[in-house]
Amino acid sequence: MIIMRRLIAIAAAGFVLLSGTPAHAAAPPAEFGSDWDDPRTAAPPIVAPPGKSCSTTIVDHAFAGYDTYVSAFTPPAACRGPWAKVVLRLDGDVKGRQYDRLGWLTIGGVMVFKTSTPEPSPDGIAWSVEKDVTSYSALLRSPQAVNMYLGNTVDDTYTGVLNVKISLTFYSGRSAQPDDVLPLADQGRDGPDLTGTVRVPPNTSRLLAEVYATGSGGGCEEFWYLTAPTSTGYSCPADPGPYREVQVLLDGRVAGIAAPFPHVYTGGWSNPFLWYVVPAPRAFDIRPISYDLTPYLGTLTDGAAHRVSVRVVGVPAGQSGWDTPINFLGWRDRGVARVTGGLIGYRSGALTNEVTAEAGRVDTHGAHRLTATGYLRTSHGVVTSTVTQRVGNDSTHTWGEGENPDALNATWTDEAISVTGGKVTRLAQRFAIDGAITIDADNRLTTTMRMTDARGPVTDTFTGEASWLLNVPRDQRHATATTSERYRIAGRYDKTIRTVNGTVL
Repeated sequence: MIIMRRLIAIAAAGFVLLSGTPAHAAAPPAEFGSDWDDPRTAAPPIVAPPGKSCSTTIVDHAFAGYDTYVSAFTPPAACRGPWAKVVLRLDGDVKGRQYDRLGWLTIGGVMVFKTSTPEPSPDGIAWSVEKDVTSYSALLRSPQAVNMYLGNTVDDTYTGVLNVKISLTFYSGRSAQPDDVLPLADQGRDGPDLTGTVRVPPNTSRLLAEVYATGSGGGCEEFWYLTAPTSTGYSCPADPGPYREVQVLLDGRVAGIAAPFPHVYTGGWSNPFLWYVVPAPRAFDIRPISYDLTPYLGTLTDGAAHRVSVRVVGVPAGQSGWDTPINFLGWRDRGVARVTGGLIGYRSGALTNEVTAEAGRVDTHGAHRLTATGYLRTSHGVVTSTVTQRVGNDSTHTWGEGENPDALNATWTDEAISVTGGKVTRLAQRFAIDGAITIDADNRLTTTMRMTDARGPVTDTFTGEASWLLNVPRDQRHATATTSERYRIAGRYDKTIRTVNGTVL
């Protein structure tokens, strides 16, 4: 499969990227050389509140192997809290040759950050990522263990050592945040499902789950949206097809559904030249999927440990490739010792997964709907909570002889409406990929791509085309790329970055 080909001889080489050299006044080069501008995105930086702040470093390490880095976090003495905002910042640099790598960071056993890395130039690049982690404030009030994994091969061929520093900056002030941040306990696997338990405080009156879902690096499930039924002969087979859905189950019942984001990392679609400076949306800040589990709280506040499972629907039996760590955020009712209640309405619609497959083409239509209503006896009286979720996927995947060309046009929708005590919260998301890879008669590979990440008032759109000559020494690839990213927040913000051959215009 063309999509899956890795550039073995090439330099494998949020809110998100902040660093980067200034835009060049000179004309861009005619093709890529040995260096290019530092990665960055068009997303706005996180706004820092006024007043006192303190920073502490929790990771400072050169990742050159597959061990987990271990350190410790202690709340800064000068900023003990409460905090108006807490910001995580990653600063990294790498040079030489290296693939893109997937990494994660836990604090106190809770996943707080997941990321992938840029691929470097021979001369080296630097990048920075920021993430608002204020919702984890309850976790950060006490000392915690810190673990970071960023598996990386360094040898005579792949020379890039990933130098990473991560800090937390605390801004004094007040903000309404969860009272509890809970990891999944007793973790294990039940077939392909991640399983474990959660025990919520008995006076919990609101509960969210977060799942940091990603397809694996290097296998077919990294490109799950391109898999095809076995009958087609496509090189990444999956029966019945490419539809995937991330489900959260409580005590065996499906309690949340979501469409996974179609992540594209910086070596993706056979063309790192496309992503050297401007990455695909979410590549460096892999955000979690959020599920409102409040309707089920009446059955969870009994003090017992309740079974939790995370399932990715559509993965072929025996196929690995998904990482789905889950956390829980809880808000307490301080006016009672225990909140009681129950589930009074539940409807899970039939999952639609219609696939039309033939040699060289797969058309997919998927959809699912879930509604749950529960009630809670709180210090404010009886409160009713209803959550309705709808997910959908439509895609057309076509390919020619030898899987050349190989093209995908796909959209995903993910909508959730929560109504609790008369308060309505809406989330509407739409993801899209329109991309293709071709290899011409002169053995030149070209990738074209348009990706859209739209959620509420925010729209992040990447557009680009890159090409390079296959099966020649590095200095004869004559690689070129033109890319653009536009990041908009309706009525508030609108920024576009354009690049030519690794130079920001």
